[in-house]
Amino acid sequence: MKNSLRVLRAERNWSQADLADQLGVSRQTVNALETGKYDPSLPLAFKIARLFDRLIEDIFDPEEPEIAHRRPA
Repeated sequence: MKNSLRVLRAERNWSQADLADQLGVSRQTVNALETGKYDPSLPLAFKIARLFDRLIEDIFDPEEPEIAHRRPA
């Protein structure tokens, strides 16, 4: 999942370890989130959004195409 976590973190001059401490996760988790190798749980996504004062969808982009509306059969 694409996200803007690295940019938001850099704007605050936080290291991955700094962010990890604030979120209560490991630095490796922050790295995995930033590189798209790990999708956050919903509680963690809310925690991240609150920390940066943003909406979840402003930080995370699932990259899924819109599903076309289907007509009932």
